[in-house]
Amino acid sequence: MTQCPAPGQDAIDAALAALYPGSQPRRVGFPSDGALACCVAYPAAGHWHYISYGLSELHEAGPEEDPEFSGWGFELTLRVRRGDEPEPPGWPFDIVHHLARQVNTRLLLLEPGHRLDLRRPITGHPALPDAPPTGLTAFTLVADPELGELATPNGKVLFLQAVGVTAAEQARMRAGGTAAVLAELARDNPLLVTDPARAPWPPGVA
Repeated sequence: MTQCPAPGQDAIDAALAALYPGSQPRRVGFPSDGALACCVAYPAAGHWHYISYGLSELHEAGPEEDPEFSGWGFELTLRVRRGDEPEPPGWPFDIVHHLARQVNTRLLLLEPGHRLDLRRPITGHPALPDAPPTGLTAFTLVADPELGELATPNGKVLFLQAVGVTAAEQARMRAGGTAAVLAELARDNPLLVTDPARAPWPPGVA
């Protein structure tokens, strides 16, 4: 059987192969009626790097599509602190898919600097079985510091990285701007890896 051309998917595959040469990701697929085709996770230095496929146009774009942007014009990424586990945790796959569903159902055109307040642990604890407790309750979006923006045959794709923050950090972002708080977090964490353990649960408990 001849496979349908997938120039958008091929472009993302090539960008990830260049970033992680010789590395094979774990790939989790979603139902055909889901918000994403799949999400992959690569082992990176000290963390797992999750990347969505499906918010951009993976196959050949139709004539009605905007040629400047592929699909929504972005894909989601999430970097999660890596311990001694041999395989990437399962909960971030569910969280990335949940955020993608929010994009599709609420028609959210996301950009760097936007915040998504989940008002509950961003890990999905305790609903997701392997999700750790955390005091991080919101995501802030930034351009993924390594993937940035990709030109594909279907148009531009910006990789938007979700960064877990606390309610207090989100309040500071509202009061004084997102960039200042992110710069503070990036001093010791330049890739803005989300570490659920950095904020205790319940919030306010040392």
